[in-house]
Amino acid sequence: MGGKAEKGTPKYIANKIKAKGLQKLRWYCQMCQKQCRDENGFKCHTMSESHQRQLLLFADNASKYIDEFSREFSDGYLEMLKRQFGTKRVNANKVYQDYISNRDHLHMNATQWETLTDFVKWLGREGKCVVDETEKGWFVAYIDRDPATIAAQEAKAKKEKMEKDDQERMLEFIQKQVEKGKKEIKTEEPTYTEFKRENSQEKVTLSLNLKRKTEERTDSLQKSALLAPKTKEESSSTKKRKEENGSKQSALDEIKQMQEKARERANRKDHWLTEGIVVKIVTKSLGDKYYKRKAVVERVVDKYAAHVKLVDGNVKIKLDQNHLETVIPSTGRAVRFVNGAYSGHTGVLRSVDLDNFCCDIQISEGPLSGRVVRGVEYEDISKIAS
Repeated sequence: MGGKAEKGTPKYIANKIKAKGLQKLRWYCQMCQKQCRDENGFKCHTMSESHQRQLLLFADNASKYIDEFSREFSDGYLEMLKRQFGTKRVNANKVYQDYISNRDHLHMNATQWETLTDFVKWLGREGKCVVDETEKGWFVAYIDRDPATIAAQEAKAKKEKMEKDDQERMLEFIQKQVEKGKKEIKTEEPTYTEFKRENSQEKVTLSLNLKRKTEERTDSLQKSALLAPKTKEESSSTKKRKEENGSKQSALDEIKQMQEKARERANRKDHWLTEGIVVKIVTKSLGDKYYKRKAVVERVVDKYAAHVKLVDGNVKIKLDQNHLETVIPSTGRAVRFVNGAYSGHTGVLRSVDLDNFCCDIQISEGPLSGRVVRGVEYEDISKIAS
C-alpha cells in the first residue's frame, strides 16, 4: 500500500518526530528552503519544476543571493553570540553549534565562506569581533557598538572618575587637617640664658630651722595615727557600696542581654526584602549591563523576590533576593533594619567598623528612639531610598 501514512498512525507520528529534528545538510536546498529526508527525496526535489525555476532565478543574479545569504548568516551568528555570551571570549565552534541547533537556520554552504575559520577571520577583519587562535581552536569576543551600551559605559567611566576625584579631595583635606593638628600641638622648646647677678655685693644667707620642722613632723604623725581607724572603716564601707552597685549593674546587663536574645530569635528570618530600601544587583545572569547597579525595591513578591527599579534609569526588573544585597550608605544617612532583633525599625548610621564588617546604628523612631545598637552586621540594614 503506497502513499503517505494516515494521520494518527504510528508511522505518521514517527515521520513527524523525524521531521522536527535536524536532517543531513547534504539533502537541504537553500534556494527552496526545503529539507529532504534521504537521497531519493533530494533527487526528486532537484528534478521538480519549482526547483528548476529557483535555479534560473539564482543564475540571473548569483552574487545578489550569495550576499543576502551571507548577511543573514552573519547576522544570526552575531545575534546568538551577543544574546548568549555578551562580550565574553568564547570558542567560535561552540557558538556555531548553538546557532545550527535551530532547525530553520541558514546553512553556511549557501554563503561566501567555505569554512568556519574563513568566517571567523572575516569577523576579525570587519571589526565585528576580537578573534584569536589557540590550540583549542578559534575564539571570538563580540564588540558591542550599540549607542545605548556606549553611553552607559561612558556614564560609568564618568561616575568612577568623579568618585575618584572626590576621594582624592577627601584624602587631601584629611592630610591638611593632620598637618594643621601637628602644628597646633607642637610645643615650643625652652630657651636657656646665662645667669647674671645684678648686685655682686649682695650676700646670700640661709636659715635652717630644724627644730620647727621636727615638731611639725611629730604633729602630723599623731594626727594620722588618730585618723587611721576612721579611714579604714570608710574604705571598707566604700568598697562594700561599690560591690553592691557592681552586682546590681551586672544583673541589669544580664536582663538586657536576655531581652536582646529573645528579640533576635523572634525577628530573625530567612527573607529580608523590604519596600523602599536601596539594594545592589550582584548577579551576572543579566549581563554586565546590570551587574553592580543599584535599585530601589518597589514591591516584594512572595517574600523572596521583588520588583526593583534602577536608581539611574527607568528600568524595572523582577529579581530573587539571592541576586541582591544590602547597601551601606555614608555616615549620617538613614537606614532601615531588614533583619534581626530590630527588624522594621529605622535609624541613622553613626559609624562603620571595616575590620569586623559591622556598624553602629542609632534608632530614630518608635519607643526605642535614641538607643544606639552596636555591632550590627551589613546584611541586617540597608539604605533608605530618598
